[in-house]
Amino acid sequence: MARPIWTGTLSFGLLNVPVSLMSGERSVDLHFRMLDNRSNTPVRYERVNAETGEEVPWKEIVKAFEYEKGSYVVLEPDDIKSASSEGREAVEVKTFVDAGSIGPEYFEKPYILVPGKKAEKGYVLLRETLKRTGKIGIARVVIRTREYLSAVMPRDNSLLLMLLRYPQELVDAGDYKIPEGAVSDYRISPKELEMAEQLIDSMSDEWKPGDYRDEFRERLRAVIEKRLKSKGVVTPPSEDESEMPENASTNVVDFMALLQKSLDTKQRTPAKKTATKKTSEKKAPRKAASRKSTGKDAAGKKKPAAKTAKKTAHRRTA
Repeated sequence: MARPIWTGTLSFGLLNVPVSLMSGERSVDLHFRMLDNRSNTPVRYERVNAETGEEVPWKEIVKAFEYEKGSYVVLEPDDIKSASSEGREAVEVKTFVDAGSIGPEYFEKPYILVPGKKAEKGYVLLRETLKRTGKIGIARVVIRTREYLSAVMPRDNSLLLMLLRYPQELVDAGDYKIPEGAVSDYRISPKELEMAEQLIDSMSDEWKPGDYRDEFRERLRAVIEKRLKSKGVVTPPSEDESEMPENASTNVVDFMALLQKSLDTKQRTPAKKTATKKTSEKKAPRKAASRKSTGKDAAGKKKPAAKTAKKTAHRRTA
């Protein structure tokens, strides 16, 4: 059973609802360790004094702010606590705003608010009122040693606490070179717009999160399992497999042709299996041509593997 981040209250106006703050996300990353290549033993990071090189124990480490190069002001734990708001264990809603008025760039991290014992009535009251009005609450909350701006919003039967980014944490899009002006300035014709709308309409579907998965993580796990079984070198993908696709964006591209091709594909090959089969048949000659043009034969492809194997043998001997 997951442990709460903290237990406190959710307050709006004069109403206070006892809640527990639970994490709304889980890590699925694959974690790696750094090893010494000479002995395959783990490498650890140590806290060392920059001048003496001696290891410093945790109890001797303090937090400090560098106000000038090489000059610091040391902060005590009470100094940091004094900067926190008084309601350290409270989600205090300051105002309510329209749910659609906050841009997606402000949302950062989700938490789930779980009502305490005998606090269901106030919890449901706020949840249903937010649903009926289309509003979300803007609140401040202190988690551990930092105060966050947050939004309280309904989601099915629960109330989410979504951490928000402060405006000063965001980069203004105007800092980059973004295309501006009318559509006609980029020689986009009405017909292209119409066909693009048709393409989007043909590809539109309901949002089903379960249909998506971290494919990179799955492939990486497969590579790890392959290494465990073979205990050898995994051959990297050949160049012909990493070629630029035909429909990759370039400076000079026929958008009309790509849009029409996309529409034709959607209309003529609705079944995914058929599309996959046709695509594989079309790409097969290109791969063969690519191998021929690069001048690589079977022996040429084995050279990198042989070189790596030789290097591995040398390490084992060492």
